[in-house]
Amino acid sequence: MNSTLLRHKGWTWGFRTTVLLYFLILIVLPIAGVYVNSLSDGWAAFVQNIGDPIAWKAVLLTLKLALIATLINALVGTMAAWVLVRYEFPGKSLLNSIVDLPFALPTAVGGLMILVLLGPNSIVGKAAASVGLDLVFHQPAIIVAMVFVTFPFVIRAIQPLLEEMDRSAEEASYTLGASRTRTFFNVILPAMVPGILSGAMLAFSRALAEFGAVVLVAGNIPGRTLTASVYIFGEVESDNEAGAAAVSILLLTLSFIILWLINLVQTRRMS
Repeated sequence: MNSTLLRHKGWTWGFRTTVLLYFLILIVLPIAGVYVNSLSDGWAAFVQNIGDPIAWKAVLLTLKLALIATLINALVGTMAAWVLVRYEFPGKSLLNSIVDLPFALPTAVGGLMILVLLGPNSIVGKAAASVGLDLVFHQPAIIVAMVFVTFPFVIRAIQPLLEEMDRSAEEASYTLGASRTRTFFNVILPAMVPGILSGAMLAFSRALAEFGAVVLVAGNIPGRTLTASVYIFGEVESDNEAGAAAVSILLLTLSFIILWLINLVQTRRMS
């Protein structure tokens, strides 16, 4: 009996230790290394790197475009999740599988797809150019790239809520004479809000860090199309790792705040 208990405790201790070491080596140490590296040249250099006008413009541009992409995904993702759960149509299973394509596809390939789709020689590119709108190497292409790589988050966050939703309240609303529109906004939408919020925040956090798709379509013009991730890559290429780390901790801190907010939303939903 005691030997069985000791073996059980030994396996439990070993499993926990392995998980903690995995977490420490792959997550904690690299993040700590970025924070330490950002201060490697001292506080004065850190403040200078953080205060670089090009860096700030890149961060603010990234925030703006990521917010636009997130709003688009929140709206379109909510409608897509609703259609995938509530309606039956030919090709539904295929469409549901395609939703996860941005997760499986290398982001550079996604950027190439957008470049081919919106490029000056494409049908869309020529149509846009005819009305004086430039897409590739301008901000619209960056937004499209961010929308593409973050598209699944809102959909996958809402789908379980819709599938597990108790239909009794919805049916009671119809029985009491409420219209479909009023029922949606008063009964269904409130149940979907936690999924919309958590999915949107994950999409926003992911858009902030996107590099592979953006670098191919942005043009990388400082102050106009240079995003934070591309700026960080440029600083590393210029052998300014401290400058790259300084901007990186801005994005890391934002990501930590977003993850904390997601956890707060999920905790309140479960309570």
